[in-house]
Amino acid sequence: MIFSPQSRVWIYQSNRKFTATEEQEILQKLEAFTSQWKAHGNELMAKAEIRYGYFIILTVDESQAGVTGCSIDSSVRIIKDIEQTYGVDLFNRFNIAYKLDDEVHVQGKEDFETLVNIKNITPETIVYNNMVQTLQELETKWEVPFKDSWHAQVFAHLI
Repeated sequence: MIFSPQSRVWIYQSNRKFTATEEQEILQKLEAFTSQWKAHGNELMAKAEIRYGYFIILTVDESQAGVTGCSIDSSVRIIKDIEQTYGVDLFNRFNIAYKLDDEVHVQGKEDFETLVNIKNITPETIVYNNMVQTLQELETKWEVPFKDSWHAQVFAHLI
């Protein structure tokens, strides 16, 4: 399947890295979900992936059928089910992901602020903008240097 650059994406970031077994089980669950995901009876062209062991990414190409409130609700239900099953937090927007030494790390807002303060997070540190909305943005604006991110505006007083 080839997805349009304008395909919608939703990113759910875990507060901890999934184990290899968990990742495999979650992908099976998500594949079963996306293969039957519908909006008002129309099948959605959708896929799910996990990147870096932390990020669940759902993608829907709306060129065939558009996402509806009900279809979004059904995706949220499966994500909440994953949260419950694996004891992870996938909805806390105050958890911030960044890359250090080619490893993804996730910290709460206060701990991240401390890392910025003590210069462990530099203007060049890669951070993750989970608010991207399209496949094209995912490819170009998701992994960005701290200085070019919304994070820099929130923590501007520290840099």
